[in-house]
Amino acid sequence: QVQLVESGGGLVEPGGSVRLSCAASGTTLRLWDVEWYRQAPGTQYVDQRELVARITALHSVTHYPDSVKGRFTISRDNTENSVHLQMSSLKPEDTAVYYCKATRSSNDFWGQGTQVTVSG
Repeated sequence: QVQLVESGGGLVEPGGSVRLSCAASGTTLRLWDVEWYRQAPGTQYVDQRELVARITALHSVTHYPDSVKGRFTISRDNTENSVHLQMSSLKPEDTAVYYCKATRSSNDFWGQGTQVTVSG
């Protein structure tokens, strides 16, 4: 059974940084494309989640939308079977629940999410 567990969220001041982790069990995460999504306050549906970073299984190619480009960095830690999301220069509008998603062929799995609140 594949499980993803996010960690690292919390309260951070505007301009601050935080690193999120997505740890996998039941599979080797480096074989999967991994994405980070966020769900803003007041939204509840999965299709309202915003993609904020992607790293591919093949060659670890990364992708970011313009809203976070230059501020967020996704990376793999294969020794920990994890993917990290380093977030810097945080803004109040980055406040959301952050989810990781692993995709391989027609299968995908989501973690339970971790809350990041940017306020100060």
